[in-house]
Amino acid sequence: MNAVTRRAVIATAAVSMALSLAACGKAGGGDSEDKGSSTKIGLLLPENKTSRYEALDKPQFEKAVKAACSDCEVVYNNAVSDVVKQKQQFDQLIADGVKVIALDPVDAEKAAGWVKDAKAKGVKVVAYDRAVAGADAYVSHDNNKVGELQGQALLTALGAKAATANVVMINGDEKDPNAGLFKKGAHTALDGKVKVAYEASGEWDPKVAGEKMAAAISSLGKDKIGAVYSANDGMAGGIITSLENAGIKGIPVGGQDAEVAGIQRIIAGTQTFTIYKSPLQLAPEAAKFAVNLLQGKELGAQGNTDGVPSTLFAPVVVDKTNIQSTVVQDGIYKAADLCTADLAAKCTELGIK
Repeated sequence: MNAVTRRAVIATAAVSMALSLAACGKAGGGDSEDKGSSTKIGLLLPENKTSRYEALDKPQFEKAVKAACSDCEVVYNNAVSDVVKQKQQFDQLIADGVKVIALDPVDAEKAAGWVKDAKAKGVKVVAYDRAVAGADAYVSHDNNKVGELQGQALLTALGAKAATANVVMINGDEKDPNAGLFKKGAHTALDGKVKVAYEASGEWDPKVAGEKMAAAISSLGKDKIGAVYSANDGMAGGIITSLENAGIKGIPVGGQDAEVAGIQRIIAGTQTFTIYKSPLQLAPEAAKFAVNLLQGKELGAQGNTDGVPSTLFAPVVVDKTNIQSTVVQDGIYKAADLCTADLAAKCTELGIK
Protein backbone atom coordinates (compact mmCIF):
# COMPACT_ATOMS: atom_id res chain seq x y z
CA MET A 1 0.00 0.00 0.00
CA ASN A 2 1.53 3.35 -1.05
CA ALA A 3 1.44 6.52 1.02
CA VAL A 4 -1.48 8.04 -0.91
CA THR A 5 -3.59 4.91 -0.51
CA ARG A 6 -2.70 4.66 3.18
CA ARG A 7 -3.79 8.26 3.80
CA ALA A 8 -7.09 7.63 1.98
CA VAL A 9 -7.81 4.55 4.10
CA ILE A 10 -7.02 6.42 7.33
CA ALA A 11 -9.24 9.34 6.31
CA THR A 12 -12.09 7.00 5.44
CA ALA A 13 -11.73 5.22 8.77
CA ALA A 14 -11.71 8.52 10.63
CA VAL A 15 -14.91 9.67 8.93
CA SER A 16 -16.52 6.29 9.63
CA MET A 17 -15.53 6.49 13.31
CA ALA A 18 -16.88 10.03 13.61
CA LEU A 19 -20.19 9.00 12.08
CA SER A 20 -20.32 6.00 14.38
CA LEU A 21 -19.67 8.13 17.46
CA ALA A 22 -22.31 10.63 16.37
CA ALA A 23 -24.79 7.81 15.94
CA CYS A 24 -23.93 6.49 19.39
CA GLY A 25 -24.42 9.94 20.84
CA LYS A 26 -27.93 10.09 19.38
CA ALA A 27 -28.81 6.65 20.61
CA GLY A 28 -27.63 7.22 24.18
CA GLY A 29 -25.28 9.15 26.45
CA GLY A 30 -25.14 12.95 26.57
CA ASP A 31 -27.45 13.73 23.66
CA SER A 32 -30.04 11.38 25.04
CA GLU A 33 -29.88 13.18 28.37
CA ASP A 34 -30.37 16.53 26.63
CA LYS A 35 -33.35 15.12 24.80
CA GLY A 36 -34.74 13.78 28.05
CA SER A 37 -34.43 17.09 29.86
CA SER A 38 -35.94 18.93 26.90
CA THR A 39 -39.19 16.98 27.39
CA LYS A 40 -39.46 17.95 31.06
CA ILE A 41 -41.65 20.83 32.20
CA GLY A 42 -41.28 22.25 35.68
CA LEU A 43 -44.28 23.11 37.84
CA LEU A 44 -43.58 25.09 41.00
CA LEU A 45 -46.52 25.92 43.28
CA PRO A 46 -46.23 28.26 46.26
CA GLU A 47 -47.85 26.61 49.28
CA ASN A 48 -49.98 23.77 50.58
CA LYS A 49 -52.12 25.55 53.16
CA THR A 50 -54.55 26.27 50.34
CA SER A 51 -55.77 22.81 49.39
CA ARG A 52 -56.59 23.60 45.74
CA TYR A 53 -52.93 23.53 44.69
CA GLU A 54 -52.34 19.86 45.51
CA ALA A 55 -55.91 18.68 44.98
CA LEU A 56 -56.78 20.50 41.75
CA ASP A 57 -54.07 22.56 40.06
CA LYS A 58 -51.29 19.96 40.07
CA PRO A 59 -53.27 16.99 38.71
CA GLN A 60 -55.07 19.11 36.11
CA PHE A 61 -51.76 20.58 34.88
CA GLU A 62 -50.15 17.14 34.66
CA LYS A 63 -53.15 15.71 32.82
CA ALA A 64 -53.17 18.56 30.28
CA VAL A 65 -49.42 18.33 29.63
CA LYS A 66 -49.65 14.59 29.00
CA ALA A 67 -52.59 15.10 26.62
CA ALA A 68 -50.66 17.69 24.59
CA CYS A 69 -47.26 15.95 24.72
CA SER A 70 -47.22 12.24 25.44
CA ASP A 71 -43.41 12.25 25.83
CA CYS A 72 -43.41 15.16 28.28
CA GLU A 73 -42.88 14.76 32.01
CA VAL A 74 -43.90 17.27 34.69
CA VAL A 75 -41.34 17.83 37.46
CA TYR A 76 -43.32 19.15 40.41
CA ASN A 77 -42.39 20.86 43.66
CA ASN A 78 -44.29 22.83 46.30
CA ALA A 79 -42.48 25.60 48.17
CA VAL A 80 -44.63 25.30 51.34
CA SER A 81 -44.62 29.14 51.58
CA ASP A 82 -40.81 29.31 51.69
CA VAL A 83 -39.34 31.67 49.09
CA VAL A 84 -35.79 30.40 49.69
CA LYS A 85 -36.94 26.82 49.13
CA GLN A 86 -38.73 27.84 45.93
CA LYS A 87 -35.60 29.58 44.62
CA GLN A 88 -33.65 26.36 45.24
CA GLN A 89 -36.32 24.37 43.41
CA PHE A 90 -36.25 26.82 40.49
CA ASP A 91 -32.44 26.71 40.25
CA GLN A 92 -32.43 22.91 40.45
CA LEU A 93 -34.82 22.64 37.50
CA ILE A 94 -32.50 24.80 35.42
CA ALA A 95 -29.44 22.81 36.54
CA ASP A 96 -31.25 19.65 35.46
CA GLY A 97 -31.77 21.04 31.98
CA VAL A 98 -35.49 21.82 32.20
CA LYS A 99 -36.26 24.44 29.53
CA VAL A 100 -39.79 25.54 30.52
CA ILE A 101 -41.03 26.24 34.05
CA ALA A 102 -44.59 27.06 35.12
CA LEU A 103 -44.09 29.17 38.24
CA ASP A 104 -46.63 30.28 40.83
CA PRO A 105 -44.31 32.35 43.03
CA VAL A 106 -44.26 32.73 46.78
CA ASP A 107 -42.88 36.25 46.22
CA ALA A 108 -43.53 37.60 42.73
CA GLU A 109 -41.15 40.55 43.12
CA LYS A 110 -38.20 38.30 43.94
CA ALA A 111 -39.24 35.83 41.25
CA ALA A 112 -38.83 38.54 38.60
CA GLY A 113 -35.06 38.35 39.15
CA TRP A 114 -35.12 34.58 38.78
CA VAL A 115 -36.98 34.90 35.49
CA LYS A 116 -34.41 37.35 34.18
CA ASP A 117 -31.56 34.97 35.03
CA ALA A 118 -33.45 32.03 33.54
CA LYS A 119 -33.96 33.87 30.25
CA ALA A 120 -30.22 34.43 29.99
CA LYS A 121 -29.85 30.64 30.12
CA GLY A 122 -32.50 29.99 27.49
CA VAL A 123 -35.17 28.88 29.98
CA LYS A 124 -38.76 30.08 29.46
CA VAL A 125 -41.21 30.79 32.28
CA VAL A 126 -45.00 30.65 32.39
CA ALA A 127 -46.33 32.78 35.26
CA TYR A 128 -49.04 30.58 36.77
CA ASP A 129 -51.91 32.35 38.54
CA ARG A 130 -49.66 35.17 39.81
CA ALA A 131 -48.05 37.68 37.47
CA VAL A 132 -44.24 37.79 37.30
CA ALA A 133 -42.48 40.62 35.47
CA GLY A 134 -40.54 39.41 32.44
CA ALA A 135 -42.29 36.04 32.13
CA ASP A 136 -42.83 34.57 28.66
CA ALA A 137 -46.53 33.98 29.33
CA TYR A 138 -49.10 34.53 32.08
CA VAL A 139 -52.23 32.54 32.92
CA SER A 140 -54.67 33.55 35.62
CA HIS A 141 -58.18 34.71 36.32
CA ASP A 142 -59.15 38.36 36.31
CA ASN A 143 -58.00 38.93 39.87
CA ASN A 144 -59.29 42.48 40.20
CA LYS A 145 -62.67 41.07 39.18
CA VAL A 146 -62.34 38.38 41.86
CA GLY A 147 -62.16 41.10 44.51
CA GLU A 148 -65.06 43.01 42.96
CA LEU A 149 -67.21 39.88 42.98
CA GLN A 150 -66.28 39.20 46.60
CA GLY A 151 -67.26 42.72 47.59
CA GLN A 152 -70.49 42.66 45.59
CA ALA A 153 -71.46 39.27 47.04
CA LEU A 154 -70.89 40.61 50.54
CA LEU A 155 -73.12 43.61 49.79
CA THR A 156 -75.82 41.33 48.39
CA ALA A 157 -75.69 39.20 51.53
CA LEU A 158 -75.94 42.26 53.77
CA GLY A 159 -78.86 43.74 51.85
CA ALA A 160 -80.42 46.73 53.62
CA LYS A 161 -78.00 46.28 56.54
CA ALA A 162 -75.05 47.36 54.36
CA ALA A 163 -75.54 51.07 55.05
CA THR A 164 -74.85 50.66 58.76
CA ALA A 165 -72.61 47.59 58.72
CA ASN A 166 -69.10 47.39 60.07
CA VAL A 167 -67.07 45.10 57.81
CA VAL A 168 -63.86 43.34 58.81
CA MET A 169 -61.44 42.71 55.93
CA ILE A 170 -58.85 39.95 56.23
CA ASN A 171 -56.68 40.20 53.12
CA GLY A 172 -54.12 37.84 51.63
CA ASP A 173 -50.35 37.84 51.87
CA GLU A 174 -48.91 41.18 50.82
CA LYS A 175 -46.06 39.45 48.96
CA ASP A 176 -48.64 37.97 46.60
CA PRO A 177 -49.55 40.42 43.79
CA ASN A 178 -52.94 38.75 43.45
CA ALA A 179 -53.73 39.61 47.06
CA GLY A 180 -53.33 43.28 46.21
CA LEU A 181 -55.67 42.91 43.23
CA PHE A 182 -58.29 41.10 45.33
CA LYS A 183 -58.07 43.84 47.94
CA LYS A 184 -58.31 46.61 45.35
CA GLY A 185 -61.30 45.02 43.65
CA ALA A 186 -63.08 44.45 46.96
CA HIS A 187 -62.58 48.05 48.00
CA THR A 188 -63.97 49.19 44.64
CA ALA A 189 -67.17 47.34 45.45
CA LEU A 190 -67.36 48.13 49.18
CA ASP A 191 -66.05 51.65 49.65
CA GLY A 192 -68.82 54.17 50.22
CA LYS A 193 -71.40 51.43 50.79
CA VAL A 194 -70.15 49.95 54.08
CA LYS A 195 -67.71 50.97 56.78
CA VAL A 196 -64.50 48.96 56.71
CA ALA A 197 -63.91 49.08 60.44
CA TYR A 198 -60.92 46.73 60.69
CA GLU A 199 -58.47 45.55 58.04
CA ALA A 200 -55.41 43.31 58.25
CA SER A 201 -53.45 40.67 56.35
CA GLY A 202 -54.14 37.06 57.23
CA GLU A 203 -51.05 36.00 55.23
CA TRP A 204 -53.01 33.15 53.56
CA ASP A 205 -52.78 31.32 56.89
CA PRO A 206 -55.99 30.13 58.61
CA LYS A 207 -54.35 30.40 62.03
CA VAL A 208 -53.14 33.96 61.43
CA ALA A 209 -56.51 34.94 59.97
CA GLY A 210 -58.26 33.53 63.03
CA GLU A 211 -55.98 35.54 65.29
CA LYS A 212 -56.65 38.72 63.31
CA MET A 213 -60.39 38.06 63.52
CA ALA A 214 -60.11 37.63 67.29
CA ALA A 215 -58.26 40.97 67.45
CA ALA A 216 -61.02 42.62 65.41
CA ILE A 217 -63.69 41.24 67.75
CA SER A 218 -61.74 42.54 70.75
CA SER A 219 -61.31 45.94 69.11
CA LEU A 220 -64.82 46.46 67.77
CA GLY A 221 -66.99 44.40 70.09
CA LYS A 222 -68.79 41.23 69.07
CA ASP A 223 -72.10 43.01 68.50
CA LYS A 224 -70.55 45.60 66.17
CA ILE A 225 -69.45 43.35 63.29
CA GLY A 226 -71.84 43.05 60.35
CA ALA A 227 -69.82 40.95 57.88
CA VAL A 228 -66.35 39.61 57.16
CA TYR A 229 -64.41 39.71 53.91
CA SER A 230 -61.91 36.85 53.76
CA ALA A 231 -59.60 36.78 50.76
CA ASN A 232 -59.76 32.98 50.53
CA ASP A 233 -61.54 29.91 51.90
CA GLY A 234 -58.64 28.68 54.00
CA MET A 235 -58.58 31.89 56.02
CA ALA A 236 -62.38 31.91 56.16
CA GLY A 237 -62.16 28.65 58.10
CA GLY A 238 -59.98 30.25 60.77
CA ILE A 239 -62.17 33.37 60.81
CA ILE A 240 -65.37 31.39 61.28
CA THR A 241 -63.82 29.45 64.16
CA SER A 242 -62.98 32.74 65.91
CA LEU A 243 -66.49 34.07 65.26
CA GLU A 244 -68.04 30.90 66.71
CA ASN A 245 -65.73 31.01 69.73
CA ALA A 246 -66.98 34.55 70.39
CA GLY A 247 -70.61 33.48 70.00
CA ILE A 248 -71.07 35.40 66.74
CA LYS A 249 -73.37 33.62 64.28
CA GLY A 250 -75.32 34.41 61.16
CA ILE A 251 -73.19 37.18 59.69
CA PRO A 252 -72.01 37.01 56.05
CA VAL A 253 -68.49 35.63 55.54
CA GLY A 254 -67.03 35.34 52.06
CA GLY A 255 -64.06 33.46 50.67
CA GLN A 256 -62.36 32.32 47.48
CA ASP A 257 -60.99 29.17 45.77
CA ALA A 258 -64.06 26.93 46.03
CA GLU A 259 -62.23 24.52 48.33
CA VAL A 260 -64.08 21.45 49.61
CA ALA A 261 -64.11 22.84 53.16
CA GLY A 262 -65.38 26.21 51.91
CA ILE A 263 -68.18 24.62 49.87
CA GLN A 264 -69.12 22.47 52.86
CA ARG A 265 -69.35 25.54 55.08
CA ILE A 266 -71.63 27.14 52.49
CA ILE A 267 -73.84 24.03 52.59
CA ALA A 268 -73.81 24.15 56.40
CA GLY A 269 -74.61 27.87 56.40
CA THR A 270 -71.53 29.18 58.19
CA GLN A 271 -69.89 30.64 55.06
CA THR A 272 -71.89 32.71 52.60
CA PHE A 273 -70.02 32.39 49.31
CA THR A 274 -66.76 31.57 47.63
CA ILE A 275 -65.18 32.45 44.28
CA TYR A 276 -64.73 29.64 41.80
CA LYS A 277 -61.66 29.91 39.58
CA SER A 278 -61.86 26.76 37.56
CA PRO A 279 -58.65 24.71 37.37
CA LEU A 280 -60.27 23.17 34.30
CA GLN A 281 -59.50 26.52 32.67
CA LEU A 282 -56.34 27.64 34.44
CA ALA A 283 -54.20 24.50 34.49
CA PRO A 284 -54.85 23.37 30.88
CA GLU A 285 -54.11 26.85 29.54
CA ALA A 286 -50.84 27.00 31.49
CA ALA A 287 -49.99 23.52 30.25
CA LYS A 288 -50.73 24.57 26.67
CA PHE A 289 -48.45 27.58 27.00
CA ALA A 290 -45.68 25.44 28.52
CA VAL A 291 -45.84 22.78 25.80
CA ASN A 292 -46.02 25.39 23.02
CA LEU A 293 -42.99 27.20 24.44
CA LEU A 294 -41.14 23.89 24.71
CA GLN A 295 -41.94 22.96 21.11
CA GLY A 296 -41.43 26.42 19.63
CA LYS A 297 -45.06 26.80 18.57
CA GLU A 298 -47.36 29.82 18.59
CA LEU A 299 -48.33 30.55 22.19
CA GLY A 300 -52.07 31.01 21.62
CA ALA A 301 -52.58 33.71 24.27
CA GLN A 302 -55.85 35.65 24.31
CA GLY A 303 -54.36 39.01 25.26
CA ASN A 304 -51.54 40.91 26.92
CA THR A 305 -50.95 41.93 30.54
CA ASP A 306 -48.19 44.46 31.22
CA GLY A 307 -46.35 43.35 28.10
CA VAL A 308 -46.67 39.62 28.79
CA PRO A 309 -48.82 37.42 26.49
CA SER A 310 -51.66 36.26 28.70
CA THR A 311 -55.02 34.62 29.14
CA LEU A 312 -57.26 35.77 31.99
CA PHE A 313 -60.42 33.82 32.77
CA ALA A 314 -63.62 35.09 34.36
CA PRO A 315 -64.25 34.06 38.00
CA VAL A 316 -67.68 32.98 39.28
CA VAL A 317 -69.43 33.52 42.61
CA VAL A 318 -70.61 30.27 44.19
CA ASP A 319 -73.22 30.31 46.94
CA LYS A 320 -75.81 27.80 48.12
CA THR A 321 -77.92 28.36 44.99
CA ASN A 322 -75.39 27.20 42.37
CA ILE A 323 -73.07 24.58 43.90
CA GLN A 324 -74.62 21.88 41.72
CA SER A 325 -74.38 23.89 38.48
CA THR A 326 -70.75 24.93 39.02
CA VAL A 327 -68.27 22.75 40.89
CA VAL A 328 -70.35 19.57 40.78
CA GLN A 329 -71.49 19.88 37.17
CA ASP A 330 -67.93 20.72 36.07
CA GLY A 331 -66.71 17.54 37.71
CA ILE A 332 -64.41 19.31 40.14
CA TYR A 333 -66.16 17.56 43.02
CA LYS A 334 -68.65 14.74 43.29
CA ALA A 335 -71.64 15.15 45.57
CA ALA A 336 -70.08 12.44 47.73
CA ASP A 337 -67.01 14.64 48.22
CA LEU A 338 -69.16 17.42 49.66
CA CYS A 339 -72.17 15.77 51.24
CA THR A 340 -70.91 14.06 54.35
CA ALA A 341 -73.45 12.38 56.65
CA ASP A 342 -74.02 15.53 58.68
CA LEU A 343 -74.65 17.57 55.51
CA ALA A 344 -76.75 15.03 53.61
CA ALA A 345 -80.11 16.60 54.45
CA LYS A 346 -78.96 20.09 53.50
CA CYS A 347 -77.43 18.80 50.26
CA THR A 348 -80.81 17.31 49.37
CA GLU A 349 -82.48 20.66 50.09
CA LEU A 350 -80.00 22.42 47.81
CA GLY A 351 -80.34 19.86 45.01
CA ILE A 352 -76.73 18.67 45.24
CA LYS A 353 -76.52 15.16 43.80
